[in-house]
Amino acid sequence: MARKRRQPEDDRALWRSVTADITPLEGRPPAPPASRKPSKPALKRVSPPIAPPTKIRPKQPPLEAGRTPGVDRRTADRLRRGQLAIDTRLDLHGMTRVEAHDRLTQSVAASWEAGRRVLLVITGKGQGILRDAVPRWLNEGSTRRRIIAFCAAQPKDGGGGALYVLLKRRR
Repeated sequence: MARKRRQPEDDRALWRSVTADITPLEGRPPAPPASRKPSKPALKRVSPPIAPPTKIRPKQPPLEAGRTPGVDRRTADRLRRGQLAIDTRLDLHGMTRVEAHDRLTQSVAASWEAGRRVLLVITGKGQGILRDAVPRWLNEGSTRRRIIAFCAAQPKDGGGGALYVLLKRRR
């Protein structure tokens, strides 16, 4: 059985009958009586023009040192063992965080533009300020889009104070 819908005027009349014997709190003016004027017609909403679909890149998951989800097993093993030829070396010793961050971002971009694949980033063992920051920086914005994986370097290349970074191929 279909239910009868109440009209807005029915709702207003019902509300007036419920609130008719209510007295307002002290210090507050009584509510104005409901006007019997018809309400203004609702404004017609105009929807904004629909933009053509854009190519949306899915957000890439953050990279972790030693994990190589986008690399075949042989390449991943060769990267971890330090058997891939190092195309670029970047030594961040003695730099401030800002200098090191800028240099890392520029170096990754330049290496990727030049078609290089393996970058050795030397952070140094020291207090670990840069050693802790570099993996975070590798996961940021345009830098992340150019990297497939990274892992700790072999002792011959700096061990825990350096990272091998595998860059994507330029297409």
